[in-house]
Amino acid sequence: MNFFRNFGIALDALLANKLRSGLTMLGIIIGVGSVVALLSIGNGVQESINGQITSIGTNLVTVLQGQVRLTAGPPNNQGIRTPTQTKPLTDADSNAIRDRVPDLLGVAPELTANGTTVAFQREKILITARGVTLDYAAVRNVEIAQGRWFDPADDERAARVAILGPDAADALFGGLNPIGQTIRIGSAPFTVIGVTVGVGAGFAGNPDTSVFIPLQTAYRTLSNARTSTGARRVSVIYISALSTEDIPRVERAVAEVMRQQHGIREGAEDDFTVLTQQQFLSIAGSITGILTLFLGAIAGISLLVGGIGIMNIMLVSVTERTKEIGLRKAVGAKRRTILMQFLVETVTLSLIGGTLGILLGVGVALLVGATGIINTTVTLDSILLAVTFSLAVGLFFGIYPANRAAGLQPIEAVRYE
Repeated sequence: MNFFRNFGIALDALLANKLRSGLTMLGIIIGVGSVVALLSIGNGVQESINGQITSIGTNLVTVLQGQVRLTAGPPNNQGIRTPTQTKPLTDADSNAIRDRVPDLLGVAPELTANGTTVAFQREKILITARGVTLDYAAVRNVEIAQGRWFDPADDERAARVAILGPDAADALFGGLNPIGQTIRIGSAPFTVIGVTVGVGAGFAGNPDTSVFIPLQTAYRTLSNARTSTGARRVSVIYISALSTEDIPRVERAVAEVMRQQHGIREGAEDDFTVLTQQQFLSIAGSITGILTLFLGAIAGISLLVGGIGIMNIMLVSVTERTKEIGLRKAVGAKRRTILMQFLVETVTLSLIGGTLGILLGVGVALLVGATGIINTTVTLDSILLAVTFSLAVGLFFGIYPANRAAGLQPIEAVRYE
């Protein structure tokens, strides 16, 4: 008996008990749908995070104080570790990098003040204030949605002008036009001259909920902390290389300049960290990969439950058709023919359930993506994985019932009531 004949018999058997077959397939449908939907959500999150990182440029190099480990490993191997003898980052460090490292698009130090109170009339919010230079917009790919970016005069005279992230602007002004309005940052009045284009949260915080002011103004209104040599502190230094290919050269040159600036002897450990966007992309990929795998494993449990349901129903089917099996064996049906018949029936259940599950999963993924809350990406890999898994589940849980049916003795089967 060929495969197509067995397939026809399997369909007849399933159609003879439509409700039972439908309920049996429901477990596979939910399982496959869950795998496709959750993997699509995981892939969408990964693409979204990678997009946010690359949106600020793939040629960005970042200098941080202390030693920063970016890994997907245990928490005790991550985070910032500051050596015993350390020096803060300063504007002198950023100037040295600008002067000694050739062929750069720009160097942009930033002074960050978290939890800064920003108020407009009766509205008051706590956000991050960022003191930045003129090059910051080009280095960090900041775009202006309304108004303008800082000009040289703003920084030279430490003008009290501010640029808001879109979320901060919405929180303070609602539907009002913020350009030209006066806000208070801390206790100092500032005039809003611009609103940035939203980019979302990243490893360096969320610029959309920030307020940007000229660096010289930040030293007068936020923090004028100085080192023992009189240099003014900065929180982070951003450097833009000419191209992605230049990053290794820039990374080495920046590290050499920083060691000279901080007087670090040969063989001693650095008290700073130089990070590239590729490192951020790598750790983001590791984290989101683990997340996607975890989501897929959760969905796989549904498929396992569905497989148990198939096994249960097939055992019931073997019991109900014992006499039929005995008659077929009595007229010459071989063991492998009976075995193949029930395996094909199990696989048919899994295939039909898997196909409907794929449609369900794609539908759920598209629906979630349409809400705009989270991005979803349906990939061929996730569909093939779901189909392969459903077939494997069908075969695994169908072997025992099929083997039990094939092992029945013809005389005992025919006499079975």
